[in-house]
Amino acid sequence: MLELHHHFLSTCSQKVRLVLAEKGLDYESRWVDLMAGEQHAPEYVKLNPNHVVPTLVHEGRVLIESTLINEYLDDAFPDVPLRPADPVERHAMRLWTKKCDGEVHPQAGVLTYGIGTRPMILQRSAEEIETSLEAIPDPSRRAARRSVIEHGVKAPEMEGALRAFVGMLDGMEASLEQGDFLAGSDWSLADASLLPYVLRLDHLAMTPLIEARGRVAAWYDRMRARGSYAVAVEAFVPAPLVANFKAQGEAVWKDVEAIVDGLGRG
Repeated sequence: MLELHHHFLSTCSQKVRLVLAEKGLDYESRWVDLMAGEQHAPEYVKLNPNHVVPTLVHEGRVLIESTLINEYLDDAFPDVPLRPADPVERHAMRLWTKKCDGEVHPQAGVLTYGIGTRPMILQRSAEEIETSLEAIPDPSRRAARRSVIEHGVKAPEMEGALRAFVGMLDGMEASLEQGDFLAGSDWSLADASLLPYVLRLDHLAMTPLIEARGRVAAWYDRMRARGSYAVAVEAFVPAPLVANFKAQGEAVWKDVEAIVDGLGRG
């Protein structure tokens, strides 16, 4: 039996749900409310000492780190292979998942908390905000979260976050010149890894960054047309929260656009 501890809008949860959907695997859903701080609850931290989602439990074995979970699922349930058979294409796939983990994902929280969730967080008391921040175990993540909550799009971390995401989009645009998928002739763990981050840009009203890259925009449309997207992402997306994210993104788009334009001059 598979048991997934996840959150509806978590990028890492989305990419694991996409793989589960592509493989047609059923699982027992366990919600972790990130805004309420359930990822810091002692019983959850016993499963995932990193205080993050998702966590997969398979027949009593606990698995963490979404990229590694997806590789585990491909090993444990190989009937629908999601890693290219060709060694060169598999290398390309791993380059993308490595880029996501090392460069893109660490910046996703800067955009999300600095733009999308910041207004909701600022409605809390100073004590509640501080308690939530102090529960983040990694000092660098804690410092970045504090900065974007205090300063929003004006936070110094915002430039680095946008640089990482623009670099991701530019890399995708170049890679997609070779075909419809990011690593080879079919959907793979690379597509699963990238889709949630492109979606996050869309949810934060940074859609012009996607639309400016024709191959990425077409890929994004293809990914959302797949049955796995409806099952793994669309079914979980809370429309009111996404509408709120988009409104916050639209409100600061001119500032975001100015930062992105500055990257090109830098």
